[in-house]
Amino acid sequence: MHSRVRSLVIVAVTVALLAFFFRDADFAEVWAETRRADPVLLAGAVLVTFVTHALRAWRWQSLLAPIGPTRFGDSFQTTVIGFAVSFFVPARAGEVVRPYLLAKKAGFRPSAAFATVVLERLFDLATVLLLFGVFVFTVPVRALSADPSQFAHVKFWGGVAAVAAVFGLIVVFALAGHPERLGSAVRGIERVLPARIAHALARFVETFAQGLAIMRQPQRLGIALLQSLPVWLSIGVGIWLTSRAFSITFPFTGSFLVIALLTVGVAVPTPGQVGGFHAAYQIAVQTFFGVPDDRAVGAAIVLHAVSSIPISLLGALYMAREGLTFQNARQLASSETA
Repeated sequence: MHSRVRSLVIVAVTVALLAFFFRDADFAEVWAETRRADPVLLAGAVLVTFVTHALRAWRWQSLLAPIGPTRFGDSFQTTVIGFAVSFFVPARAGEVVRPYLLAKKAGFRPSAAFATVVLERLFDLATVLLLFGVFVFTVPVRALSADPSQFAHVKFWGGVAAVAAVFGLIVVFALAGHPERLGSAVRGIERVLPARIAHALARFVETFAQGLAIMRQPQRLGIALLQSLPVWLSIGVGIWLTSRAFSITFPFTGSFLVIALLTVGVAVPTPGQVGGFHAAYQIAVQTFFGVPDDRAVGAAIVLHAVSSIPISLLGALYMAREGLTFQNARQLASSETA
C-alpha cells in the first residue's frame, strides 16, 4: 500500500507540474517555435551530452582510484547505464545500479563504490553553486528582465545553499577520517537492535566510509574537484546551444543560472525528470531573460529530449549487451537499498 500511495503522489506531482508548465501555452505556436529551431545547434547539443557523460566517467575514475583501478570503458558504460535506469525507473535507481555494476566488473565492494556516488553529488552541488555565484556576481541586474528584488532573493538563497554545501563537505571529511571508528560507533546500537543486524550495519557503514578514501588524499581530492568544472561547463554548453537554437539569447554565463534552477527542478522525483525539468527551465528563461512563453515551452521540451533521450537509448543498448532489463534494474536497486 505504501508503494501504491507513493506512486499516486508522484503521478499527481508530475501532472501538477505539467499543468503549470503548459498553463499559458499555445500548442500550435509551440510547434511552430520548435520547427524553427536550428538543427545544427541542436545536433551540437546532442554531441555535447555524450561529452558530458564521458567527463563524468573520467571524474568517477578519479574518485574510485583509492579503492581500486578501473577502465574508462567500464566507467563510461556503467555511467550511461545508470542514467538510462534513472530515466526509465523511478527513485533514481540508476545511482544504485551503476556502482553495483562497476564494482562487479572491477572486483571491489558495491558499498564502497556507492560512497563515491555520494561524493559526486556533493562535488556537483559545490560546482553548481560556484558557477551560480559567478553568474550572480558578474552579470549586472540591468542586463536581466527580472525585478531587482527577485534577483536579490535569488542571491540570498544561493548563499544559504552554499553554506549548506560547505557543511555537507565538512561532515563527509569527518566520516572519512576514521572509518573503523565509525563502524565501532554503529556497533553500539546492539543494545537496541539484534546483534546480527547491528554487525551487518556496522560492516556496511565502515565499508561505505572506506569508499570515501579520496577525502584523505588532498591531491586526488583536488583533481576530482577540478574535474567537476568541465563536467558542468559541458552541461552549460548544451543548455546554451539549445537555447540559441530557439533564438533565446543570453551570455554563456546565463546558462549557470539555468543550471542552478534545473538542479532544483530535477530534484523532484518525477519519472524521467518530466515536469520539474521543464518548469525549472521555463521559469529561468522567462523570469530572468524575458523569453515568450511558447518559445520557452518549446525549448524546454527539446532541451529535455536532447539531454536525455540519446544517452538513454545508448544506456539501453549497453544494458541489452549486459543482459540487464529495466525490471532487473528495479529489483537490483530495491535489494541493494533494502
